[in-house]
Amino acid sequence: MTESTAPLWPAPTASGPVDGTVEVPGSKSLTNRALVLAALAAGPSLVRHPLLARDTRLMIQALRVLGATIEPADDGVRVTPAPVIGGGFVDCGLAGTVMRFVPPMAALAGGDVRFDGDPHARERPMSTVLDALRDLGATIDDAGRGALPFTVRGAGALPGGAITIDASASSQFVSGLLLSAARYDKGVTVHHDGTPVPSQPHIDMTVAALRERGVEVDDESPNTWRVEPGDIRPLDTVVEPDLSNAAPFLAAAVLTGGTVRVPRWPAATTQPGDALRDLLARMGAAVSLDDGVLTVRGTGDVRGLDADLHEVGELTPVLAALAAVSNEPSRLRGIAHLRGHETDRLAALAAEINGLGGDVEETDDGLAIRPAPLHAGVFRSYADHRMAQAGAVLGLVVPGVQVEDIATTSKTLADFPGMWSALLGQPAALGGEAHLGRGPAA
Repeated sequence: MTESTAPLWPAPTASGPVDGTVEVPGSKSLTNRALVLAALAAGPSLVRHPLLARDTRLMIQALRVLGATIEPADDGVRVTPAPVIGGGFVDCGLAGTVMRFVPPMAALAGGDVRFDGDPHARERPMSTVLDALRDLGATIDDAGRGALPFTVRGAGALPGGAITIDASASSQFVSGLLLSAARYDKGVTVHHDGTPVPSQPHIDMTVAALRERGVEVDDESPNTWRVEPGDIRPLDTVVEPDLSNAAPFLAAAVLTGGTVRVPRWPAATTQPGDALRDLLARMGAAVSLDDGVLTVRGTGDVRGLDADLHEVGELTPVLAALAAVSNEPSRLRGIAHLRGHETDRLAALAAEINGLGGDVEETDDGLAIRPAPLHAGVFRSYADHRMAQAGAVLGLVVPGVQVEDIATTSKTLADFPGMWSALLGQPAALGGEAHLGRGPAA
């Protein structure tokens, strides 16, 4: 892996038990689904309490390129759809939702739409989506790479129909095809043929978002989703807090024996991050949800965790950090697909925790983590926001941890360093400024 020149952030060490309330911004997953559906709807929509961070700003700009008007309104944004246009360039950054949700919409454009992104984005698999769009009638020029950069040559409409794909690398392959499917002439039937799709809750989230907007979806048959053609109803929708982004803050309570509260935690949700309630309890925390406030209290006992995280892989980095300082061995399973995320998260977690003196071993489908005394050192982020969050968690109890490129957390949290320092009751550490200029303004 190449040496990074990104700045180092001295991760604050907790001086005692934390005690605070953390207002977590809106869910990235829900925000970007709501934005895409609003841009395809039959009239203007309001998206309230959206996340405004790099990934969602990239989505907003992409939808503007395709013709939608997106303006600040009330406590969110107003999206006014228009016929999908071509002749533009979409910057995907490192956002999987942009690179996988927007090309199926671009296939409806009346002209070419070019896609590219950050250097590492060119390594993320895209052939499943691109080949599926070709099978549905789209013309795509990717020079045979099956990855960014590529051009979708829109013809103003797409026939649609039935396709079979292998979505075992990412649930986003399915969601991306379903989100635009109602606008295709014959709708779309997606059948998955392969090992189980990871993060099934994200597909459930997509199906629920479509049904909420009046789209007819049949998901009764295993591994098959049918979206009927028709209008997408405009909606005034409120985005839930991003439960996965609550993970490092809740982990701080577990590690320091403190208490962290997160308001507006939904009683029922399609977000995979809701699994934190069970997972953190299994790691020794006292967890309660009362009147919409989730409270996690550390007990001073951080237990090991043996869990299949196939459906909640995004929680792996923070859970691995907790496991690295627990008093028992842990086994995190079912997450081989994380090798294809922003970085190879399994290799990255093993390398960085072991670099601090840890004992982490990659397995075929996850990580085996054994207790070991950790020491000061640099924790690299690999331009991956979840990795940076994991480094911050370790720094709570390991003095001298320096997280490389903490600003990468702006992908899903506009000011993670400021929120982290506020929870600890400390001044913001130097080097923690989020790179807010990297995404277009909403």
